[in-house]
Parts: sequence; structure tokens; C-alpha cells
Amino acid sequence: MSIAYVSDPSPGHGALPPRAWNADSSANRLSLNGTWRFRFAERADAHDESFAAPGYEADGWSEVSVPGHWVMQGNGAFGAPAYTNVLYPFPVDPPRVPDENPTGDHLRVFDLPGDWPGDGSAVVRFDGVESCARVWLNGTELGEFKGSRLPHEFQVGHLLAPTGNVLAVRVHQWSAGSYLEDQDQWWLPGIFRDVTLLHRPVGGVGDFFTHASYDHTTGLGTLRVDSDVAGRITVPELGVDVAAGEPVTVAVEPWTAETPRLYDGELATAGERVPLRIGFRTVELSDGLIKVNGTPILFKGVNRHEWRPEHGRALDLDTMRRDVELMKSHNINAVRTSHYPPHPAFLALCDEYGLWVVDECDLETHGFVEQGWRDNPVDDERWTPALLDRAARMVERDKNHPSVVLWSLGNEAGTGRGLTAMAQWIRARDPERLVHYEGDINCRDTDVYSRMYADHAEVERIGQGLDGGPERRRRLPFIQCEYAHAMGNGPGGLADYQRLFETYDRLQGAFVWEWIDHGIADERYGYAYGGDFGEELHDGNFVCDGLLFPDRTPSPGLVEFKKVIEPVRIAVDGTAGTVRVTNRYDFRDLSRLAFVWAYEVAGEVAERGTLIVPPLGPGESADVKLSAPTAGDGYWTIRALDSDGHEVAWGQSAPQSRTPGVSKAVGEAPRVTEGVLTLGPAAFDARTGDLRAIGDVSLASAPRLDVWRAPTDNDDGASWQDDERLGPLWRKFGLHRMQHRVDGVELEGDALTVRTRVGPASRDIGLRASYRWTADERRLRLTVSVVPEGDWRLPLPRLGVRFGLPVGDLGVRWFGGGPGEAYPDTRAAARLGRWESDVAGLHTPYVRPQENGARVDVRWAELGGLRIEGEPSYALTARRWTTQQLDAATHRTDLTPGDTLWVHLDHAQQGIGSQSCGPGVLPRYRLTPGPAEFSFTFEPLRPSPAAHGHGPVDIMGG
Repeated sequence: MSIAYVSDPSPGHGALPPRAWNADSSANRLSLNGTWRFRFAERADAHDESFAAPGYEADGWSEVSVPGHWVMQGNGAFGAPAYTNVLYPFPVDPPRVPDENPTGDHLRVFDLPGDWPGDGSAVVRFDGVESCARVWLNGTELGEFKGSRLPHEFQVGHLLAPTGNVLAVRVHQWSAGSYLEDQDQWWLPGIFRDVTLLHRPVGGVGDFFTHASYDHTTGLGTLRVDSDVAGRITVPELGVDVAAGEPVTVAVEPWTAETPRLYDGELATAGERVPLRIGFRTVELSDGLIKVNGTPILFKGVNRHEWRPEHGRALDLDTMRRDVELMKSHNINAVRTSHYPPHPAFLALCDEYGLWVVDECDLETHGFVEQGWRDNPVDDERWTPALLDRAARMVERDKNHPSVVLWSLGNEAGTGRGLTAMAQWIRARDPERLVHYEGDINCRDTDVYSRMYADHAEVERIGQGLDGGPERRRRLPFIQCEYAHAMGNGPGGLADYQRLFETYDRLQGAFVWEWIDHGIADERYGYAYGGDFGEELHDGNFVCDGLLFPDRTPSPGLVEFKKVIEPVRIAVDGTAGTVRVTNRYDFRDLSRLAFVWAYEVAGEVAERGTLIVPPLGPGESADVKLSAPTAGDGYWTIRALDSDGHEVAWGQSAPQSRTPGVSKAVGEAPRVTEGVLTLGPAAFDARTGDLRAIGDVSLASAPRLDVWRAPTDNDDGASWQDDERLGPLWRKFGLHRMQHRVDGVELEGDALTVRTRVGPASRDIGLRASYRWTADERRLRLTVSVVPEGDWRLPLPRLGVRFGLPVGDLGVRWFGGGPGEAYPDTRAAARLGRWESDVAGLHTPYVRPQENGARVDVRWAELGGLRIEGEPSYALTARRWTTQQLDAATHRTDLTPGDTLWVHLDHAQQGIGSQSCGPGVLPRYRLTPGPAEFSFTFEPLRPSPAAHGHGPVDIMGG
């Protein structure tokens, strides 16, 4: 038995030439999805080919679902998932692969429907198989193919029988094609996209290419549909009825991602009718910019891997639609299909809903970076046919989608002759779109200067034209095809990037890495990541770096991104009583939005109304006068809503300043009785100065200075950033094991002052901290003064106090930023208001636990029987485990609620940044040690009912 094809760098043999995707023609089709018989082997040569013959008895075989990955089924009997980012999980010896090559034999027996036509022919279509497949029908070999995320069709009409047809598919996990598919994702073999039998009637449609351009100066669109078979094109709404291949020009509404106008048409031939969804738009490189319909566009995008936590890359239509709807509802306007063409139905949804698409070829050879790109397939002529085949299968399948505006040659594949050949072929086949490839640093083959993770300063230099480089590159627009690494808590610095994109015309936006965490549903861990399946090589939770959690719950990062990229800027000047509204759309005016206002005092809505905003065109601004409020000092919140009542954008005025909550009047003098010091409503340990109780509220742990947080993925940084990674640096200096010493407990007048020093073992750095307590009959005030000592060469993780309360009422109410978490460089979406939650709802469930949950700008909070006011505000975090327990956890299931509610009141926190792959925290968000003073007021509450639900709620309803 020969298996030489597995290590053959060619794309395969037997498959028909690629053609346009056609989901809904009049021709018959039969889905072969469902339950298939399955046999697993550890080697490619473990079994002969007899299983493909008619009459083969497979009763003893297992079963798998198709579409599906066999390692996601069978409870481990068929191997396990494996994750690497860059490294190949097999010896790098191209084009050869190991003998240990997991192989799955698949069998599907099917009958033809009773109405299956007897004329014409038929093809069987595979939309995605990883990574190499050999196919038989009724014992006759059809061929073999590579190109996991690309379509392949085989002629089968002459082999079909009315009943008992046997489709046999042998799938190998590793092949020469695997060297081209090192795409920072789980390695998941199997038939993971649809398998379909398609009738090809006599005179049916072969391939077709819809050309629909738009002239923005005249408002006219020109349509020409080329077809391999003679036919007619009709578009009833436009009165079009012409022969295929004949151009026609008519007045149309253009297609854009903001105004996704589609016209329904039809291509009719002698044997088949194919529906067309036509979007008129022209993509060009003009004046050094990417323009659609004559207008420069700004990408506010995401990179999207296909993922479901239970099924891997086997996606259903509802999941794809949910992705698109989530993107649109969060103001996202663009998708880069990292790093392969998506399921074709996803692009149809992008056409319908409106998203710019950078369609990326199924190509990445990143693992060759480990050997200085030696033997890289993209510069080896043996692989060029495979590269051209992959380019053709992407372009031919997806060419009729107006949403696709750029073709991308692939990702992180170095440079070489094969990429140039791909670019040349694509330009010749489709000159109506632009070509992208980030690895082409000199832009020899591309139409856009593309980078990953350039920091803010470099992006600004590029925007200013100060980046240098070849002349051709300096004339091209710039995008960040990856930026803002959304791993764990973060990404930070989004608003700072967006200001640059909106300032410099050359900067045409960016794509967040990435859309969704690739956690695998696993009862042991909640969600598993790299290493959880015993992989020899893995890259840990680097596969969980999305704006969505695996179950598609939006992360705080997605909420922040929505705010940062909102298409309407609302700047409220409460003092002047005006609102400046700016239209940041590229094409739409604001006539379809309604604007509402609320005037809030101390977080309670005092007045509401509507705001009349003119229908501003793209780029236009207007100042709108607010009516004078009748209520006292407060702040304005203005919201822009679409026709469904969905909030598109919002803005707030600055709140009025406030005075400290505790009277400065002298209360009773402190009293000491049997080792207990009483001050107003509070009881202290007279020897240590530790606070024991406030009124009826006992403390499980007294307030003490706290500087440690469980490092985020961005704190820990990437392995190649050793000199700058804060998490390891903090641990090196011992900030995770600070020791506290009391230097004095002093009574002076109406005040108790406790003087301490906090520092790590083995280091001479430290923080002198004094706690000054004063009180009246009801309230207790704490002022903390901090002075650093020693040579501090690193920022602090946080600066505040932490204390513990016995678990009781777990309801939390606060007036401050919300509803979700926020940090210094991730706070654009924090809206001032009155909110409520339970403690569990304050926790952000990152797949790998880490610092989370801070609510910023808190004026007051009520929890655990206390009201805590800030002077003027603080960041609140509350959880039922310590920071040390959070730090030690590696999965969600490691966190078990304890009997103490740990409350953090932070004066300041270090920013978040994007250093898990990108740049670190900008200087203005670094928490540099220095003298600091901050105050809080504590007041016991009467018992109150606990908040219900699990997430923060705006208790004022808007």
C-alpha cells in the first residue's frame, strides 16, 4: 500500500477546478452530513484500502459526527487536541511527516432521493478536511487532496447507484500540507465542514463571476456576470434582463459595510437557475488610500478564527450568524479571516449585514522561523503549485461576495517566490480588489503596508510619513492587521490607538487579535487550553486571546472596543450646556439614529428627554444646546440609539466635584478598655492598631496596604520580551510576598495613627505607610499616606488597601463607573451611574484566572453591611478568594469561594497594555512609586436585601 501522496508537496489529484460557491441553485443536492462510521489508527499505513470496497462490513467500527473533528469525539479514544502557536508538533523535515500519523477512515452509505434526476452528472463536494484526504465512491478512487480549509469537488455521476452508495474517505492528520497550515490554533483532524452531493444538470451553471462596480460621481452601477455556460441575467428591481457576459449600467444604491444594499438577481441557463445577491461597489487604491466608492474607509476590525468550544472549527449557520450580529452590535465593521477562508456561509452573512472582509488564504509556515526560515516552502518551487492551488480555491470560491475587499496571501509565512506567484495570479484573475500580506515588509507584492503590534509611537510616525522604507511602501496606506492582543484582562491602549487612526489619513485602521477564546469545553477545567491534553509541545493559554469567552459571552475587552470605535462621537460640556455630536461613519448620515438624554444627580435620573440632532453627514459635527436642568448639581448622559433601540454610542459630562463625606468636627476621644480601642463606631486592637469592627460589622482581616495583583496575561508578557515583562519582574522583586511591620500606634487628640513599613524579603525597597483614623458618632474616616523608600525601578501593580469581611449579604451597590471592570487604559466604556450586582457578578471569568473585576471612579459602595465613600473616588474589587489564591489558579475550576469577602479599595492601579503579544503599558498609565495620600469613609448600614442576579445592573434603568 502506497502512502507517498501524504508527503507529496503537490495539492493532490482528481479534484475538479475550483469554482464559485453556489448554495441555493435550482439543481438537486443531498447533504451527506450526519453520522459516519469511523475507524481510528495511529499510523497512516495501519490498514489497507479494502474498507473502500462495496460490501465491506464496518459493523465493528465506531461512529463520529460529520462535520466534526475526531479528537473532539470518542472521549479520548481517537487521540486528543493539541495546541501550538509557532512550533510544528512534528519534526521539521519538509515535505515528510512522521510514521506516527493519526489517521481516520470514514464511511457513509447513502441512497439517492426518489426525485434525484437521471440526467446530467453529479459532484461530491468537501468544504473542509484537515489535513489530507483520499476519497473513494463505490470502490473507485476519486483522488486525494490537501488544503484543509478549502473546497474540493470530484466528479461522481458515472459511479452513482440508486441505493447503497458507499463514500469512503481516509483522512490523515499530518501531510505535506501541514507545513502550510501552522496557524496558531488547535491541530484538529477530521471532516469538519459540509459534505454535499450536487446534481450537475445538462446545461447547468459551471463557474460564474459577478462584476458589479459603482461610479460614485454619477450614481450608476455597471453589472456584468460572466458565465462558463450561456445564460441570461435578470435583476427585476433594476429592470435588468441581459445575456451573461453583457454589461449593463443602471442607477443603483451602492453596497458598503455601513449600507449593505443587495439586489436579488438570477443567472438562468438551459439547465439551472442560480440566485445572485449583487452589491455594487468599487474598491481601489487612490491617492495612497484604500477607497470604496470613492471614499477612504477606516477598518474597525477583528481577526476571526472559527471556533465552538464543544465542536472546534465545525460551525453551524446559527453560530456564524451570532458572530456577525455580535460584531455589528459592537460597532465592528471589518473581519480578517485569520488565517484561512472561512466557511462560505459566513461571507454571505457579511454581505447581508455589512462587514468589510480581508479574505485570507489557507497558508502559514510560521514554524520555519525557528530555523531562520531555511527550507521555507514559500520559497521552494516544489510547493508553488500547492500555493497557487490554495490561492485559486479561495478566490474562485469567494469572488462573488461584495464584502470581500482585500485578498490576503496568508500569514506569517516569511517571503519567497511562491508568494509573488500567488499575488501575480490573484491580480490577473481579479484586478477589482487589492492584495494584502503583512510579511511583505517592502510591499513588493502588496497594495497596503501592513504590520502587527506596532506600538503607538511607531504608528504615529507612520501616520506622519516619517517611517522611511522603500518609496513604494511610503506611498501606500497603513493598517495593523493584528493589534491589541485580547488575551485575558485587556487589551489596554485601544482609545490611544483609535485617536491616531482618526488623526492621520494614512492610518486606515486595524484588526484586534482576536475574536474568540479557543477554550475547549472540559468538565475538569471549565475550558481547557494548551497543555491540558498532555501535549509534548504546547503554548498554554495563548490560544485564549479573544474578545469573546468560549461560550460567546462578550468580554470587558469587547465592551471597551465597542465604545472606543463607536461611529458617533458625543462630547458633553455640562458647564456650557452643549453637546458636540460628530459623525464618524464613512458613508452613513445620522438620520436613522435617535438621541436621548438623561440628567442624573448622585446617580439617580432626575430628568429625561430627547435631543434633536441634525442628520449630519460623514465627518460633520454640530453643537446642540441642552435644556437647563431643574434639578441640583449633576451630570448629563447622552445616548444614540438605532431604530431597534440598540445603543450605538454614548457620552457623559464630567460630574460635579464633591466634598469629603465625613464631618471634620471632633467626635468623642478614643477610649481604651481591656486592649480594645474605641473610636466612634469602630473598635481597634489597641496594641497593633488593627481595625476589628465598625458598628455591628466585624472584620475578618483589618485594612492594610496592598500592592499586589494576580498578574494578567499582559503583565506576564510574551516569552520573547524578557527584559520588559512586568509579571516576572514583580515576582523577582518580591511584590507578591510583601511583609508588614507596625512601627507605632499613636493617639493624638481625636485621631488614631498607625505607622507601618511594607517591603519584600531580601530587598531594601519598601513603602512607609501611615493610617490616620478619625470618626464621628456614625462614620469612620481613614487617610492613608504612603512614601516609597529605596531604589524603585519598577511600577507597582496597584496601590490601595485590602480588608476582609465575613461572608454574609453578598449584594453590592455602587455609584461610580460600570457596569463592567475597568483599568487606567481600559476605562472608555466605564459609565458613571448607580449599579448593583452580587459579588459573583463582579468577577470576570477569564479562562486563565488573573486580576479582574475593578470598578473605577467609585464615589460610594455598599457591601458586607458597610457603606464606603471615597475622597473623591476609588477602584473597588470584591471577591471570595484572596489575590494569592487567584494568582495560584490556572483554570476557572481552581477558584472556590471561601468564608471571607476580600475587599480592595485602590487609589491607583497599573494599566493593562497589550504585552501578551504586543506593546506594554503607555507611560501615562504606569503606576510609578511616589508619595501618595488617599482617604475613605466607612459607615455601617442597616441590614438590606441582597442583590439578585449575576451581573451588574444599572438600577436607574439607563
